[in-house]
Amino acid sequence: MYRSEADLIMGFNCLALAILDTGSRLIADGFITTHNHKAVQTDCHRDLMRKERYTYTRYFNAKYSRCGSLGEDKYFYTEVDGIHHIQALLNYVLRQGLHHGLTSTPFEYPHCSVNTLFRKELGKDCEPRLILGENRYQYLPEHRSLPLSYRMAENGLLLREDVVDKEYAEEIYITPRNFLFQMNRLTDEKDLTDQQEENKSAPVTIDLIEKGVPDFDVKKALVCEQGRVNKTQMTDLELCHIIDDIILPRVFGDREKQSVYLLNRDQRAKIGNDLFLESKQLFGSKGENPFCKKRTSISQIRRCLVL
Repeated sequence: MYRSEADLIMGFNCLALAILDTGSRLIADGFITTHNHKAVQTDCHRDLMRKERYTYTRYFNAKYSRCGSLGEDKYFYTEVDGIHHIQALLNYVLRQGLHHGLTSTPFEYPHCSVNTLFRKELGKDCEPRLILGENRYQYLPEHRSLPLSYRMAENGLLLREDVVDKEYAEEIYITPRNFLFQMNRLTDEKDLTDQQEENKSAPVTIDLIEKGVPDFDVKKALVCEQGRVNKTQMTDLELCHIIDDIILPRVFGDREKQSVYLLNRDQRAKIGNDLFLESKQLFGSKGENPFCKKRTSISQIRRCLVL
């Protein structure tokens, strides 16, 4: 879904515009390369999803020379009611980078709204460098007006603190101390018990939130929750960078359009086989090759080559 930092930024910007167009309220969000989660108050979740997906798909297809829909035909959603249920939901959405083993703390992962909450109390209330005027439109999926309250950082990201209803989210956590506790706590039975005592709604659990995500392993996520990051494992963004920015220019030469979607399956399979053999041979050796320090897997190569 997202092959680069720029794609993740555009993904959030598309969500922000969909939130604006549908009159919805964004409480929390988290994006990783294969999917995203959001906690939203809305009366029209279908319209919200349709607008977000359609806008991002148009951007992605134009950038990577592909056509057709992007992602699965359906999306998963669940309704949440009650303070403990909502807090559990926010905990999982805000800690997505942690649960997927990308960072050792939730605050280290940039593509979620965890750093929008209690900014002053946590010493994060600094002014970012902004893009102003017409220059902003190069980072939006279409030329359109934005509220004056929506600022844009120099990397093209609409500032999450302007889009997310952080006041509502902070009311859920009540204090900065509780927020820090929730971001660092380990999933336990008390969280489940609190929700069951609150009302008869289905408890919000990590396997419920990640329902439908391919190859998601709850046990592995709970280990990652302890901050154990495998730094020898290449991330999807790192592998996509190798494919898109190093390998494809060699394959396409001087051709203007370069994309994995312009290669047939056999060509992609050959690149994948070469990548796997090179990573296996070079891991642990000395040198500048990116595979010297990090390993990849067959499933990751297949995912990043759209196989």
